[in-house]
Amino acid sequence: MPHIHWEDPFCGDSSNCFRLGTDSAGNAYIAVSGAEDHYITDTRDALRALIRDIKAGKADHLL
Repeated sequence: MPHIHWEDPFCGDSSNCFRLGTDSAGNAYIAVSGAEDHYITDTRDALRALIRDIKAGKADHLL
């Protein structure tokens, strides 16, 4: 498991919270808050686009 620096949790209007993280190699990670050992990883740009869509209400059903 890589060493991941997790940011503070982001919680939307509902009870779903998630966290973003990065490692020293520049990889980006996203996980449900409280379950950081089960994460997905992708490029920062891909995860940034996902988060923008979630915040815009386009993909909140994914959480």
